[in-house]
Amino acid sequence: MGNESEFRRLGEPGEAAMRTTLRARVHDDICRALITGRIVPGRGITLRGLAQQLGVSPMPVREAVHQLAAERALSIGPTGRIHVPEMTPGRFNDLIRARLLLEPEAARMALPKLGRSGVPELRSIDDGINQSLVDGDVEAYMRLNHAFHFHIYRAAGSEVFIGLIESVWLQFGPFMRTVYGRLGTASLIDQHELAIAAIAAGDPLALGAAISRDITDGMDVIGPEILPMPASA
Repeated sequence: MGNESEFRRLGEPGEAAMRTTLRARVHDDICRALITGRIVPGRGITLRGLAQQLGVSPMPVREAVHQLAAERALSIGPTGRIHVPEMTPGRFNDLIRARLLLEPEAARMALPKLGRSGVPELRSIDDGINQSLVDGDVEAYMRLNHAFHFHIYRAAGSEVFIGLIESVWLQFGPFMRTVYGRLGTASLIDQHELAIAAIAAGDPLALGAAISRDITDGMDVIGPEILPMPASA
């Protein structure tokens, strides 16, 4: 990844495009770190520290962090340290409700464009998910679970739905990584086979129901087990 000296030479042809590409790459790298839980809740990091991890200068990192803070995926403390926002019972419930409103509908929208041709790729991703559960590889599970869902949702071709769903996943990912790190992968149940079967059958109602079931599976256990209890409890 290296430094950015080549981006600083004024007047160089394509400089603006290169800067834009760098900003986009840094933003995507941070998003992947959030979705897979590599940015850990409760552990602050500085802009410079994050920039060193990504191998770039602080400038594009600062721009990406401020964008993600506006989306509530990150928060910036008074000293400038970057944190994942604290998960509360109310926020957890809101995120689950948002997923249940958005994702089943995006899957139903995607079905006509996805068709049976999408089944082999989804099966391949799901095989990787099953192996990650056997291996207890939480990061692989997080990465492949995201790949499975978004392979479906992107087929809908809706920038609005994808943007909203990605925003929710960015807020949810770090917390779920913490959950799976504590509970392990043995308690996880792969519900994706139901979604694959619905796609193969061309059944939008069954696909929406499968996505809903995948979202809610285990949430009634995860919430009480992991979320902080009210002070009066």
